[in-house]
Amino acid sequence: MNMTDVFNGTGRFFQWSFTLVEKFGNAPNIFFWLLIGSLVLVWLRMQTKFNKEAKKNNTLQ
Repeated sequence: MNMTDVFNGTGRFFQWSFTLVEKFGNAPNIFFWLLIGSLVLVWLRMQTKFNKEAKKNNTLQ
């Protein structure tokens, strides 16, 4: 087994995985946008909580 076999195998795997993604249509894009959006909202909510606590403890810089 040489590096050409590794690269060809990797290429075949990605071609196969992209054909699966095509079958799902736009659903993976929507899923990842919703996931990213919800994680940003969680992060902003946590940041607000931490800022309020820091202001209360007088440790906000």
